[in-house]
Amino acid sequence: MPTIYETLRADVVVAMKAGDKATVLTLRTNDAAIQRASLDQGKPIDDALVITTLKRSVKNLTDAKVEFEKGGRMDLVAANDAEIKILEKYLPKGLDLARLEALVGEAIRESGAQTRKEMGKVIGALKKLPEAALIDFAAASKYIQSKLP
Repeated sequence: MPTIYETLRADVVVAMKAGDKATVLTLRTNDAAIQRASLDQGKPIDDALVITTLKRSVKNLTDAKVEFEKGGRMDLVAANDAEIKILEKYLPKGLDLARLEALVGEAIRESGAQTRKEMGKVIGALKKLPEAALIDFAAASKYIQSKLP
């Protein structure tokens, strides 16, 4: 089974043959970002590096989209939405709410956190889990706050 990176590279060729310039630009830009991250970190390109890099790109696009909306630039909002949709194809689906709640409950028990001041212990326990790459830590943080007094 091909890696996420191999799939992305193959999709660049497919998009080029189809004449889809927007997809080619998005994928090539992120291919370069992945390669740069690999060089910067001195690590080989693996799925974890690809996912981290693509998540960062999606976050940057989402942040920029908010600013474009404030400025009334709907053309740029639409462009960012299209790029995000392209990149989400390569990202694993996040955890469903029930699984996230179960993991947070387990992390709270494991860390022994009693108050919101100890929230860092719970986040630390979540980051050690094998599913850490799939966790939306913003949502987890809100859920943790609702569970701790």
